[in-house]
Amino acid sequence: MTGATGYVGRAVLRELRVHGHEPVASRQRLSEPFELADVDAVIHLAAAARVRESFVDPLSYYETNVGGTLNLLKALKGQRFLLASTGGVYRPSDAPLTEESVREPSSPYAATKAAAEDLVAWAARSGQIGATTLRLFNVAGGGDTDTTRVITRAVASAAGTVPGMEVYGDGTAVRDFVHVRDVAAAFVVALEACSVGTSSVYNVGGTPASVQDVLAAVSDVTGRPVPVEWKPAHPGEVRFQRADVSRLRALGWEPVHSSLEEIVRDQWLASAPGSGPGPSR
Repeated sequence: MTGATGYVGRAVLRELRVHGHEPVASRQRLSEPFELADVDAVIHLAAAARVRESFVDPLSYYETNVGGTLNLLKALKGQRFLLASTGGVYRPSDAPLTEESVREPSSPYAATKAAAEDLVAWAARSGQIGATTLRLFNVAGGGDTDTTRVITRAVASAAGTVPGMEVYGDGTAVRDFVHVRDVAAAFVVALEACSVGTSSVYNVGGTPASVQDVLAAVSDVTGRPVPVEWKPAHPGEVRFQRADVSRLRALGWEPVHSSLEEIVRDQWLASAPGSGPGPSR
């Protein structure tokens, strides 16, 4: 398993153990050749994953996200492979996005994930591996430390650990948020459904909510205001993004921890444990 020490990786590692699997955390660089003879599946979570940074240095994103996936695939011989991708590969749409929706990456980061998806799908079609791609939407909650993400930033702003947050536009843009614990459960379900010679793709989402909804939820949970600096919307901003997760639900998965309140509460308790939840309004 790559990326085992990361935010999502730690949650997936715990969930695998709970379900009787014996995960092995790889600490190898993605740029190095891999030896994978003693494992029956690979979960690939490691990646360069900052959207804005990818515009500044797209070549390194391709080198890490596409080249690293290629190095892993070269080492596989009859194993299963699970790739963590992103809901950012889709063309924006006002309708819920299904796995068959058109891909149209809007950032170098998302483009690298789309390219990695293609590598994995072609390797599976050749019969060499079993492949599953999980397109993660906005993962949140459970002690995230990346304050470039909206819920994490809003909670940190309420806690006073960062000076505030910038909101571009009027706050009505909608994103799909999913608790990291539900993401971990999705990887276990998808792993157990994967078999050699098959290729599957699953959306992993939970609760659609606007930035205004997030700010209100953080204020309700913490009892504190969120300092916000309002700025003009970015040109071409995606206004609506929602995942259709029917395909993953058919495997028995449910986003049971992904209400906006639970995501915010878990993030608050993990990142500001001395503060405690405030009164709900």
